[in-house]
This record gives sequence, structure tokens and C-alpha cells, in this order.
Amino acid sequence: MNSISLAANGYKLALFAFLVLLTANAGAKNKDCWADFFEHSQYTGKHFLIEGPAELKDLKSINGEDWDLRIDSLTVGPKAKVVVYENPNFKLTLTEMASYPDLMRSLGITEKDIKEDAELFFNANARIHDLSDFNFHAKIRSLKVECLK
Repeated sequence: MNSISLAANGYKLALFAFLVLLTANAGAKNKDCWADFFEHSQYTGKHFLIEGPAELKDLKSINGEDWDLRIDSLTVGPKAKVVVYENPNFKLTLTEMASYPDLMRSLGITEKDIKEDAELFFNANARIHDLSDFNFHAKIRSLKVECLK
């Protein structure tokens, strides 16, 4: 084999190795993108860990258990953001009422009230020891774990 053939084969091998590594890393989950959800306050009771990115439209069957309306505390990983919703399918509780501004005003409800009552955002490294601090005790019915760059 001459030196040109050896160089070409070496180049092909290096390119193949690079593509294998690139493909492996593209499918790998970010180990810092996660959230841990607990049944009771102070991070106690049963819990489940979700690696992101993930979207759970409902909490009816997580690891074989129904977690609907059971979450009371949570921790968020260093490269994650968590959004929790009061309703299944990420629906906002009073969203449809926003289509009727006169009705909202007559009931004393603002758009800010609607957003605050229906979803909560928790940023990276958040440690929420009791969701009742946010008036969200046992209200979570769907959630998202988003990965940050």
C-alpha cells in the first residue's frame, strides 16, 4: 500500500469515528436536565425522577402509579426548567374566560390572575419544599421539563 492509500484510509477512519461520536452525543440526554417530584412536602414520601426534555400530558401512569394531584414538593436540576399545570394536557384553568373580558372584569379576575392560578415555572436548581407556598398544593395534573443550554 502506498502512502496516499494509507492517508486516505486514515482520513476515512477518522471521519467515521467522528460521525459515530457525533451521533452518540446527539442522542444522549443531558444529565443535568432533570426534575424530581415528591409526594409530600420537604422532599419526602414516594418520588419520581423525570429526565428532560419531557412533556407529561397527564400523571395517571408514572412508573405504574397515579401521580395526579399528588405532588407536593420538587427539585429541579442545574440545566432544567419545569412548568407545572393545574389541568391535564397543559391547559390553563381559566384560559377560555380570557375570551370574555367583560365577564372577567365583572368577576374581578385579571389576565395575570388566570396565568398565576393555572401554571407555575421553576428555574434551574429550584428546591420547592412545599407547593402550598404557591397555593399549588396537590394541584399538578400535567408538567414539562425543558432543558437549558
